Amino acid sequence: QVQLVESGGGLVQAGGSLRLSCAASGRTFSSYPMGWFRQAPGKEREFVAAISWSGGSTYYADSVKGRFTISRDNAKNTVYLQMNSLKSEDTAVYFCNAGRGRVSDYVPSDYWGQGTQVTVSS
Repeated sequence: QVQLVESGGGLVQAGGSLRLSCAASGRTFSSYPMGWFRQAPGKEREFVAAISWSGGSTYYADSVKGRFTISRDNAKNTVYLQMNSLKSEDTAVYFCNAGRGRVSDYVPSDYWGQGTQVTVSS
């Protein structure tokens, strides 16, 4: 079982940057591919990015490709999301997830964090 805690959200101006972190507990963290999702008010939760268990493969939603970078440090049981060139449409609650499958076919599990709010002002 994996427990996840996100941090690093906040208020930032358009064009700015934020780095989200997701700390995981549990000895099996390194065996899971990890994903970031987001949910804006009134919208469904959507996929943002995924990374393989080794960190060697990553996959991004078209809306964030070239602006966001997902990474992980298995020694620290942590996955990161570096967000650059932020836009107002990136405003959402961001969640991390420990899932399964290949990063291009990422399947979220029931292991979710509580989320961290990202607000981008224009």
